[in-house]
Amino acid sequence: MLATSVADPHTTESPPMTTHATPTPAARTSSSNPDPGGTKAAALMASKAVSASIDALVEELRRHQSALTGARPATAALQETYESWLARHAEARGKAALYPYVGSGIGNGALVELADGSVKWDMINGIGVHMFGHSDPDMVATALRAAMSDTVMEGNLQFNADSIVFAETLVAEAARGSRLRHCFVTNSGCMANESALKICLQKNHPAPRVIAFADCFMGRSTTMAQIGDSAAGRVGLPLNVLVDYMPFYDPEHGTRSIDYAVWHLRQMIARYPGQYACFVMELVQGEGGFNQAPREYFVALMEVCKEHGIAVWADEVQTFGRTESMFHFQQLDLGAYVDVATIGKMSQACAAIYSEEYNPKPGLLSGTFIGGAVELQVGARVLERMRDGGYYGPDGRNARLQEAFRARAAKLVESHPEWFTPVPHPSGLRRVNTPYFGGVGGMMRLTPFGGDKGMVTKALAAMFEEGVVAFYCGHGPFHVRFLPPVGVMEPDHFDEVFEITERAFARVAAG
Repeated sequence: MLATSVADPHTTESPPMTTHATPTPAARTSSSNPDPGGTKAAALMASKAVSASIDALVEELRRHQSALTGARPATAALQETYESWLARHAEARGKAALYPYVGSGIGNGALVELADGSVKWDMINGIGVHMFGHSDPDMVATALRAAMSDTVMEGNLQFNADSIVFAETLVAEAARGSRLRHCFVTNSGCMANESALKICLQKNHPAPRVIAFADCFMGRSTTMAQIGDSAAGRVGLPLNVLVDYMPFYDPEHGTRSIDYAVWHLRQMIARYPGQYACFVMELVQGEGGFNQAPREYFVALMEVCKEHGIAVWADEVQTFGRTESMFHFQQLDLGAYVDVATIGKMSQACAAIYSEEYNPKPGLLSGTFIGGAVELQVGARVLERMRDGGYYGPDGRNARLQEAFRARAAKLVESHPEWFTPVPHPSGLRRVNTPYFGGVGGMMRLTPFGGDKGMVTKALAAMFEEGVVAFYCGHGPFHVRFLPPVGVMEPDHFDEVFEITERAFARVAAG
């Protein structure tokens, strides 16, 4: 359960969940004003009236959110209105929502209130978008200040200093242990990936082919749907890019998996010599099932790429910020190999980051929108808090959350072995090296009911009804996926999350 105390309004702690304090957001000079004394905008942002107004709004937010202390059921009087919202969504979209989720507009860290009055533990957060959960006072204060900017959207032709600050902060962190020096900021992870692909194709022209891992996910544009390994994601779409797929690391085969992957890669290069522009690698497969590989697996493949002039592109749209380093390539000490990286989700604004060698020619990358002033300023604040908040390293908050998750998951598996039946391997063998739970940092998975999609989907629906919002990942086996708000989640919050999960699994097992 969450504490009900309200923290000092003159800190940026996001009570009751964050543990580190920073200067009051309303009192900070906006980072979007490089000359605090020379513009009317700077004078506006430094106004005591503005700071006092923001502080008052944030304090009112704290007062209301403090009542959200745990999961609770819907309010009967709101149910009819809630059903109406869901019906309107279905009519506008043309199909029903995957989850009957309509937020009310307020939450308290990992807890979110829905428009039916229910409160749920949000363990998916828009698929990893909200690192600091719901209604974080510091993020709200940053957004309020950003909302006073002269325009809503900033673009590649006309922009404020917001995008410069965001890009500088991002590049400074990416450059640690790598050759990455520049970035192109854009408004979605998919567009960041589109930009990265263009960079690689231009640099290695006329090579037209792309290498990707089996079970990868790249985004929903026409081209990214072609690279992503999901048949359902490209039904009816014309083929417009040449992609060859590599098997991802298989823990059941260990070092043999590395040898086989290198052999497979060399076979493809021999078949299409000089034809590969890049190898895009999810260092932890997100949609694919939170699959991981050891450093030596990636090193072996990356060295072959370097030998043949193939760009190494690290897709970190989902891993970014969630593992034991801000970039997972840093955790694996792969920075020396990476030519291009892409990030998104929790950063709010998204980006393709690249080395000097891969700096594209003028005209290749552009677009009307970079992102909104709110996204850019909140994104910069997210980067600052990620960098300075003790999230990284083997003893950081991300690692401690993974440890807490595994402890509760192990207890659940031990208590109910009947729910955790053997998970089939594509070869037909029984898996012995793949546990029923896993992940890294703030990326967590649990594999009940043999990884059967129908059963996992039922489990997710029951979890939602009981008070936990989660999602699935994997393509067989399927897993229950948690992407909790690592910025505000505490290890003991998993107690109630797993109590609810246990009740939900029991309902599904009972049929």
